[in-house]
Amino acid sequence: MKVALFVTCLNDTMFPATGQATVQLLRRLGVEVEFPKAQTCCGQMHVNSGYVPEAIPVVRAFVDAFAGYDAIVAPSGSCVASAREQHTIVAARSGDKGLIRAVNEVSPRVYELSEFIVDKLGLVDVGAYFPHRVTMHPTCHSTRLLGVGSRPERLLAAVRGITMVDLPAADECCGFGGTFSLKNPDVSVAMGADKARHVRESGAEVLVAGDNSCLMHIGGLLTRQRSGIRVMHLAEILASTEDAA
Repeated sequence: MKVALFVTCLNDTMFPATGQATVQLLRRLGVEVEFPKAQTCCGQMHVNSGYVPEAIPVVRAFVDAFAGYDAIVAPSGSCVASAREQHTIVAARSGDKGLIRAVNEVSPRVYELSEFIVDKLGLVDVGAYFPHRVTMHPTCHSTRLLGVGSRPERLLAAVRGITMVDLPAADECCGFGGTFSLKNPDVSVAMGADKARHVRESGAEVLVAGDNSCLMHIGGLLTRQRSGIRVMHLAEILASTEDAA
């Protein structure tokens, strides 16, 4: 199986450790991962802001970069949702039959990390070790658009040494929402403050999620509150082993 890493803009520029952890984890599971250097943005910010025509060359660059791969894995439910849901809309708007065909071929092969491990590799126990109290924020795009369901929780439950604790009001949005946080900062911060309060109430040492955009938002609030609670991407916990600890 020929597998590519779609690292995403945010991870590439601000959270490179997540991309590194994803590759480390997949290689440990016997998957050789390639990194197409031509990859850029998925175009989600353009579409979310109403700039669909401007997203056409971005989507074209995406399908060109990832053509020929059996699976494209990304540590971001948000960006995977863009590739699987929005790219079809953008391609249709373009009227370019070649782009529509390319999107129909590439988009179904884009997987969020937990989907790929559970569904494509058929694994739940990935040999991870993480002896800490952890609570999980299920991100909106991964649950509502992708329908990842319990896959992240199943992977975390199999981690040796971990203690999972419930997050109150877990299904509520953290308030980031990409450009939403820029256009509606007061509402965004209020929603994030509620989420941070629930994280503190959980008694967890670590907050985990499958999207660094959400973790950046919640983590910023937790840091300002001097909560002492760390935020970590799912890939980083699953890549942890007893040797690393």
